Amino acid sequence: MIDLNGKRALVTGGSRGIGAAIALALAENGADVAFTYQRSTEKADELVRAIHSAGRRAVSIQADSADPKAILRSVDEAVSKLGGIDILVNSAAIGLSGMIVDIDLNDYQTLMDVNVRAPVLFAKAVIPHLRRGGRIISIGSGLGERVPFPGVTVYAMSKAALTSFTRGLSRELGPSGITVNLVQPGSTDTDSNPADGEAAEFQRSLSSLGRYGEPREVANAVVFLASPAASVITGAILTADGGAIA
Repeated sequence: MIDLNGKRALVTGGSRGIGAAIALALAENGADVAFTYQRSTEKADELVRAIHSAGRRAVSIQADSADPKAILRSVDEAVSKLGGIDILVNSAAIGLSGMIVDIDLNDYQTLMDVNVRAPVLFAKAVIPHLRRGGRIISIGSGLGERVPFPGVTVYAMSKAALTSFTRGLSRELGPSGITVNLVQPGSTDTDSNPADGEAAEFQRSLSSLGRYGEPREVANAVVFLASPAASVITGAILTADGGAIA
């Protein structure tokens, strides 16, 4: 078990899938956790109960990551209820598939607002609260580094942006002893991309391990980067995709 006792985390998009696994794993390793969600009230309530069962404080915050005012409110609420923030995990994201020629401009803008602008705005709001030893960890995608099939160009582009964001912000915050890192999952078994879905066999064929990842496996990478064991790691891209981009 990694010791995160006394740490306070904010996980965006935390009620389902990878975000929920991250929130719970942080709690199980000792952190108090606030998380945002947009619509999944029932899932959010379930996660609050699970975090409480792990013996930690939990704060669920309903917020739309496409809304800058909601982002500021979320950070203020997390700080108020937890007494501060030590760890920010940018997990909230949406997907968008389709060829560029067919992409709807409004859909494109919403995706960029959530996948690119929100991590920047959450970081901007959280940084004044971080002390030496603080952590900012974003969740990218293996598609941000390699796009092995058509129809995901815009999504891949949004995730690729997090690479430069991570590297640049690590330079800004390094002198303050705050680390900034990126985790890139591959195909992961979630509601939005189930391991028994229509394209699951093809996605498995891309992986060296020949299987989907589990949300908990991505969460384990985040917990490591959030811990003192990763104190010298910053500006790094940790790929957890079963070898799909090897």
